Amino acid sequence: MSVSNLSGNLKRRMKSASRLYAVQALFQMESTNQPIDTVLAEFEEYRMGPELDDQQLEEGDIEHFRRVVAGAVNNQARIDQMTDRALVAKWPIARIDPTLRAVFRAAGAEMIEGDTPPKVAIVEYVEVALAFFPDGKESSFVNAVLDHIAREAKPGSFV
Repeated sequence: MSVSNLSGNLKRRMKSASRLYAVQALFQMESTNQPIDTVLAEFEEYRMGPELDDQQLEEGDIEHFRRVVAGAVNNQARIDQMTDRALVAKWPIARIDPTLRAVFRAAGAEMIEGDTPPKVAIVEYVEVALAFFPDGKESSFVNAVLDHIAREAKPGSFV
């Protein structure tokens, strides 16, 4: 494998890790009412790459992590509205598992503000959901909701 392939693989792994961290940070912000600056600092200092509970954590792309979290916070109302439109009327976003809300918000932020192709974001965040729900039951649900959000956020990507 060439050096450029190794570098590209490392960058992809770091971005993937930053997405997982972003979901965790958004979940933490919602469950503890901590402000964004406090949570970003905690993750950057203690949770992205160091050893925690005798396990080496994956190093994340800090800039990508910051963009996703900030984008989710700044666009939360818009993302939640798009998510609500993707859900069945009896299941508004407020009734969804908080981890799934964090997944939808992080993915929505990338689809609204980011340059990640929507189909890539969908695949990445389905993988993130699988990290939290390893039995896979939620992955189809996450895929369907994110597909709906992506088609609304970037309709030109699905022509």
